[in-house]
Amino acid sequence: MARSGRAGVLERALEAGFHGKVDALPDLFTDDVSGWSPNMLVSSRGELAEAVAERDESLSNVSLQIDVLDVVGNKGYVEYRVNAVFSGPFVVDDDTVIEPNGRELLLGGVIVAEFDGDKVSAFRNYFDNAALLEQMLAA
Repeated sequence: MARSGRAGVLERALEAGFHGKVDALPDLFTDDVSGWSPNMLVSSRGELAEAVAERDESLSNVSLQIDVLDVVGNKGYVEYRVNAVFSGPFVVDDDTVIEPNGRELLLGGVIVAEFDGDKVSAFRNYFDNAALLEQMLAA
């Protein structure tokens, strides 16, 4: 059953981010959204769209499992797990690209989000980047 209100927005925001649905972002995030994770820093919806589009090229067969989702006032909290196949190059920066190994990646994390009205205005995505990179670099 789909969640409603801010909880529904947060659920759809995670799905859009992990499934590469760039077209859904304007309905879910403010223009000036700020956010970070161990491998991303954004200060606008445009930058977020670029990051989501790049991620879409790196991963396939993405499966998102939301374990806990709660919204209290203007803050939302999500515990999640993601499975995906590392099937395309992952660009770390201009000089570093990790080539795909075809392995299934497993990642668990927590996102804390802030709302402005019914849209996400800020987020912080916490996960073990070293464990993710270890899986990406495995032969």
